Amino acid sequence: MKKTIIQLHSQYTTGTVDPRIFGGFLEHMGRAVYEGVYDPKSAHADKNGFRTDVLNALQNMKYTAMRYPGGNFASGYHWIDGIGPREKRPVMRDLAWQSLESNQVGTDEFVHLARKMNWTPMMTVNLGTGTPEEARNWVEYCNSQTGSLYSNLRAANGSSEPYDLKLWCLGNEMDGPWQLGHVPANQYAIRAQQTAKLMKDTDPGLELVVCGSSGIDLPTYMEWDRVVLEYIGDLADYISLHRYVGNPNGDSLDFLAVTNSIDKQIEEMDAVCRYVQARNQSKKRHYLCFDEWNVWYRARRAEHMDGRGTFAPHLIEEEYNLEDALVIAGFLNSFIRHADVVKIANIAQIVNVIAPILTRGDEMLLQTIYYPFLMYAPRRDGMALLPIVNGPGYTSPSYGYVNNIDASAILGDGELHIFTVNRSLNQSAPVEINYGGGKISSLKSAELLTGDSSQTQNTFEQPGQITNQPFKAVTIREGIANFEMPPLSIVALTFNLD
Repeated sequence: MKKTIIQLHSQYTTGTVDPRIFGGFLEHMGRAVYEGVYDPKSAHADKNGFRTDVLNALQNMKYTAMRYPGGNFASGYHWIDGIGPREKRPVMRDLAWQSLESNQVGTDEFVHLARKMNWTPMMTVNLGTGTPEEARNWVEYCNSQTGSLYSNLRAANGSSEPYDLKLWCLGNEMDGPWQLGHVPANQYAIRAQQTAKLMKDTDPGLELVVCGSSGIDLPTYMEWDRVVLEYIGDLADYISLHRYVGNPNGDSLDFLAVTNSIDKQIEEMDAVCRYVQARNQSKKRHYLCFDEWNVWYRARRAEHMDGRGTFAPHLIEEEYNLEDALVIAGFLNSFIRHADVVKIANIAQIVNVIAPILTRGDEMLLQTIYYPFLMYAPRRDGMALLPIVNGPGYTSPSYGYVNNIDASAILGDGELHIFTVNRSLNQSAPVEINYGGGKISSLKSAELLTGDSSQTQNTFEQPGQITNQPFKAVTIREGIANFEMPPLSIVALTFNLD
């Protein structure tokens, strides 16, 4: 294959990379919470019932913002059911996933877990079956000093000091007809504005995420976002967008080109934000919160989403392969390239439910999509650079022309982090990194993720098929770096700069 040259310059930046783009999502759905992070009967359970093997694996991913408790679950969830003595908490029926919810994990347990894991809690209030007042009361419970009804209730439950949770979502996917409490955009906008006003009156320091379009194929796409943002105005700080992708036709090259569509979705949503800012004559700009994203298409039939009235059912437990890992890296590359507008992103989800980690009894499996996070997250600090990629490519039937090499870059403190994906199914790819505004002096570290086939996956029986490996085949001459990528691979590198 002809060489791909990636041109970078220290002056051509897009924005500081917000660490919160490496966020996760923990929903009370399927086996994400129960039999996922929390399983008191497991041999791995700590004194609080949380699985240490799972938590250690999650710790390595360096998650930042963790969205909770949903998802569709949030639109029927009443937070008051999940606090107080566990033996007194009600077992409720969750209509979103037709499951039973024991409420053994609730606000206090999640906050304590988040502190243990160094996550930023990202709470989602119920704007489906809930009320603005219920959301305000939750803020008081979490953030107010003692002396009022709900702050005193928190103290009675073991936490006299406020939790000081600043990041909150105003409902979930309220544009979707499947959502409990779904209403047209103008009605949701009124509900969200009322809720935001009450919540910020309770704690003026909150950052609020308003529900945006949950899919690019919905007939209300972008128009929903315009209506909502124009009405809620400066009370919202971010607007959400969601995206699940897949390869149902078995066309790997087409699937790997989906990053074009991810870029397009981000740029379209940012265009709406810019339009509304101008239309409202506001000094405040709304940023993007990509708070649900992943590969999800195999376990998407009705039976995969119906818990049939049981507790912790097996719901949407996707099994991932190598090409899925490459697409995950493509999402992260897109977020980095759009660091000026994408400030938060949460992969959905973290354990068992469309997740990097699966459990089976006391066993645990790290899926292929686990490893891109190990390669990217330690290199996330710095300023995103604008990569100019010149090299061979191909035309995808669904997404148009793409380069064989997908890339992003971050300029750190005396370091340059490069992330590349080779989409080619059978050709290795020589790559040159040409950095202006400085000089590459040496390779500090690098890892490679690849495999024999796009369909190769990790299983409980063969867990080590796809893992990241040290990568040393890099040459540096006169400040220019060269390396060769195997077919179907991800390479993450950190260079020292003079």
